[in-house]
Amino acid sequence: MLSKAVASAVSTTLTPTTTSKFIGLKRVSFVSSFSFSFKWNNSFETKSFKCQSGGSRMENFVTRASAAQPLKNADELIDSVETFIFDCDGVIWKGDKLIDGVPETLDMLRSKGKRLVFVTNNSTKSRKQYGKKFETLGLNISEEEIFASSFAAAAYLKSIDFPKDKKVYVIGEDGILKELELAGFQYLGGPEDGTKKIELKPGFLMEHDKDVGAVVVGFDRYFNYYKVQYGTLCIRENPGCLFIATNRDAVTHLTDAQEWAGGGSMVGAILGSTQREPQVVGKPSTFMMDYVANKFGILKSQICMVGDRLDTDILFGQNGGCKTLLVLSGVTSLSMLQSPNNTIKPDFYTNKISDFLSLKAAAV
Repeated sequence: MLSKAVASAVSTTLTPTTTSKFIGLKRVSFVSSFSFSFKWNNSFETKSFKCQSGGSRMENFVTRASAAQPLKNADELIDSVETFIFDCDGVIWKGDKLIDGVPETLDMLRSKGKRLVFVTNNSTKSRKQYGKKFETLGLNISEEEIFASSFAAAAYLKSIDFPKDKKVYVIGEDGILKELELAGFQYLGGPEDGTKKIELKPGFLMEHDKDVGAVVVGFDRYFNYYKVQYGTLCIRENPGCLFIATNRDAVTHLTDAQEWAGGGSMVGAILGSTQREPQVVGKPSTFMMDYVANKFGILKSQICMVGDRLDTDILFGQNGGCKTLLVLSGVTSLSMLQSPNNTIKPDFYTNKISDFLSLKAAAV
């Protein structure tokens, strides 16, 4: 764990990069060209990190071409870091079923003094709701150790001093609404707008709330044309209205029988109608990594990101400058990892996190 002196040296600065205005808010670009600068200033490590979202996909700026290595020496990896960040679905559980060996693995890591953090792109639940899921599965995980993209959306708005007299229009589910409410933000939309319809008649003009200053888009099983048009009007017609995406995942796994359209499909609809790139706050964008590192005073070089998806989890760790471990218990298969078309290579890969219990230090 870092000393207080080291932790206090962590600083976070948010720097606007254009001259566009937002009413009642410091200058923020219409195209969400927002720089999040994170700098470590201490005697152990000085690291300046900057991610830029304007004009390009900020969440996709790191790839590694070197071959991933099978994890053979678990003890060496465990001893080399202070913190493990775990994805949830496909790593800790599958659907509502705990993956074998997870409780024992987490207990072992805690016994070695490792900090455990759980990060998910699923925005349908709040941190409190995820805490209940962990509890239902028999895992003792505190709310402070959980970071969902629903929470990240609210945390991002707080980090830029989004004015409390402005409103947030939500294309998403209950998790986003709960986190916005906990953060003290006014919101509208969400699941209840899933029942609303537009009756097109000659001369019809759809009204929208002029006080909406941000549109947050996440995975939404109640998605419809009403939401697309409402969100589009807010972004295009309300001065400085922000476009925030919890994630851009192409697919999700609602059942174990097939892949289903993910949150990226909802984000893509708004992107298409507004011609605006969103500010992404979930994986593989670095916002949550910066937030977690700042909150706990962690050096990113002392973090290992463990996940089952290359384009979100592993890229998230690489973008943050962390060690990365891919587990084959979820979305990614060994053939997908080793495909010549795959450019995202983790540092290590293994079958599941309980391999930590069986893979001992190699004999010298």
